[in-house]
Amino acid sequence: MTVKTFTLPDLGEGLTEAELVGWLVQVGDTVAVDQPIAEVETAKSAVEVPCPFAGTVHELHGASGQTLDVGAPLISVDTGDRTGTPSPQGGGPKGGQTYREEERAGADPAAADDGEGSGSVLIGYGTPAGGSAGRRRRPRRTAPAAAEQAAATGAAHDAMASAPRLAPTVISPIVRKLAKDRGIDISTVRGSGPGGLILRRDVAAAATAPAAAPREAAAPSSAPAAEPAARDPRTGLGVAGRVPVTGVRKVVAQAMTRSRTEIPEATVWVDVDATRLVELRAELKAQDPATAPGLMALVARFVLAGLAHHPELATRIETLEDGSQEIVRFDGVNLGFAAQTDRGLVVPNIRDAHTLSARGLDAELRRLTELARSGKASPAELSGSTFTLNNYGVFGTDGAAAIINHPEVAILGIGRVIDRPWVVDGQLAVRKVTQLSLAFDHRVCDGGTAGGFLRMVADAVENPFSVLADL
Repeated sequence: MTVKTFTLPDLGEGLTEAELVGWLVQVGDTVAVDQPIAEVETAKSAVEVPCPFAGTVHELHGASGQTLDVGAPLISVDTGDRTGTPSPQGGGPKGGQTYREEERAGADPAAADDGEGSGSVLIGYGTPAGGSAGRRRRPRRTAPAAAEQAAATGAAHDAMASAPRLAPTVISPIVRKLAKDRGIDISTVRGSGPGGLILRRDVAAAATAPAAAPREAAAPSSAPAAEPAARDPRTGLGVAGRVPVTGVRKVVAQAMTRSRTEIPEATVWVDVDATRLVELRAELKAQDPATAPGLMALVARFVLAGLAHHPELATRIETLEDGSQEIVRFDGVNLGFAAQTDRGLVVPNIRDAHTLSARGLDAELRRLTELARSGKASPAELSGSTFTLNNYGVFGTDGAAAIINHPEVAILGIGRVIDRPWVVDGQLAVRKVTQLSLAFDHRVCDGGTAGGFLRMVADAVENPFSVLADL
């Protein structure tokens, strides 16, 4: 018996740990090269980890919900006499067949390249790609041929029932997510693809099929009675549950705690008449609806102009080995912006934002927001900002005392734009008003610098043409 242990790989830049969300295989399962074996969540994203070995699962090093360090053992596989066999006997397609081909639900495995491996993209790991499978059309099948294949597939599954259990033959995370969303155990689904590969249509069919009642209907009669809920000694109330602080929530908590602990912050704010800016945005949209920048992009452009005049607010404090500190200045600005996602709060950043126009900033804001919300943003896209924008107005709030995104030294908050009474040329009028708030690190500058920056941005919002020379 030859047992190889696969350690948790480096899943991104600067990440040292990941939470084990769940296992996709069990001890005794047969796995193929590059088959997903576990789902893990880092501070940046949730990913499925593929196995670089083929064989039988010997040991799982961790339980769901456990946090593992990079380099710690993840799974041990008994490879036997096999050395890099791409798939177990009777298993799924070869590693070079990607899940995109699986979703086409008809690629002919006989027409595939014989090269092994799929070029796994995890840092430091990967199997050699013997050739990428090209796009192929599904061959037409006559009715007799289809019937023969259906009969053969059914016989194969009947034979598998008495054979050692294989891990579910599924590559696509889309298929796994579909099964998870519909509450279906993927290991119970019969695959109709090549080699028993489970496709989306198989999951959909399993969801509509009547439940196999006898085994599930019989609940154990000797089930222990539920224990009474524990009571909290401080409040006297029953404890409804305990939620571990992990993943993104853990990283956010650590960053916010460190920011409030280390940074002597101060906050200044101002109400701003944004009527002209709203009108300018409407004119731009009327001229070119497809590429007209949004209000967030226009404010971002004003912020970058302000930072060019007050670069202290886009610096960083570094503590040296002897305990002394330095203010690090940068040649340019990476502009971060707070984005709320299903996984929690993240801060994508626009690299070299100072080189972009309002239209360029708008395109990047849209692209990075979509990536962040879909969980596909890379670690580099979620770190490295030097100044952050926080548009809390989208939540219907007017103002907030934002917490600085450590190790940055300032953050600008933008409230909602609403109709308010405002004095214009000595007359009361209804105007579009918003609030800007700036939290800054008092170690890098004083109130004069912070106030000067905020006033410049506010003046640009009130009169967008006043900053044309700085754009």
